[in-house]
Amino acid sequence: MNLRPRPLWGTIEWAPTTYGRSVLGLPLEVWRPAKQCKLLIFAAIHGEEPETTYALSRALRQLTEPPEHCAIVLAANPDGLVRGTRGNAHGVDLNRNFPSKDWQPKPVTHRSTIEDKSDILLTTGQRPASEPETQALLGLIGEVKPRAVVALHAPLACIDDANGSPLGQRLAQRTAMPLVRDVGYPTPGSFGSWGSDNGVPVVTYEFPLAATEVLMRDHVPVLVELLLNPDV
Repeated sequence: MNLRPRPLWGTIEWAPTTYGRSVLGLPLEVWRPAKQCKLLIFAAIHGEEPETTYALSRALRQLTEPPEHCAIVLAANPDGLVRGTRGNAHGVDLNRNFPSKDWQPKPVTHRSTIEDKSDILLTTGQRPASEPETQALLGLIGEVKPRAVVALHAPLACIDDANGSPLGQRLAQRTAMPLVRDVGYPTPGSFGSWGSDNGVPVVTYEFPLAATEVLMRDHVPVLVELLLNPDV
């Protein structure tokens, strides 16, 4: 597959389909693969990590046609992305709302910046998978059956792969970021925990803390390569 000329990078060449609706009724959009789905890549399950959406969008916009074997979700939490909040419109941290064995009902905290203490409260939902965004993503995975999933996050600067898989190793080598088995603190109800429980390999690609243009320069080419060659 050839890449589009730079002057054409301002638009996505083909239309997505809708796999659900957010709390506020925004469409949950997916760009589906032309053939069997080997890899699902999603961004912005935390709405205050917009750099993940921007980078994945820029990678997608460089392609001349849909990637043959990748499904792409630019914003798994569009309400949070629009509002600039980590959680969804219900104040739920969607990455603690998955029906994993370790899901917990108690509130969770997060930091406003990486230097701050973790003291900003969000809920994990009234029950596991209580949120429409969570339900829709689980439904999408059940439908397309990817061999693996890459979840884009920021700004911990690592490749988090509990399995130490070839895909995780490939991304760590390509980005020169460390390959870790966990992020150093418990994440009950996370997408990664759910994946581990259900035999879905998950690699969390954590962008570093850097200026937007630096992130685009360093990580968009990696994402383009992944879209073109998602073999896992």
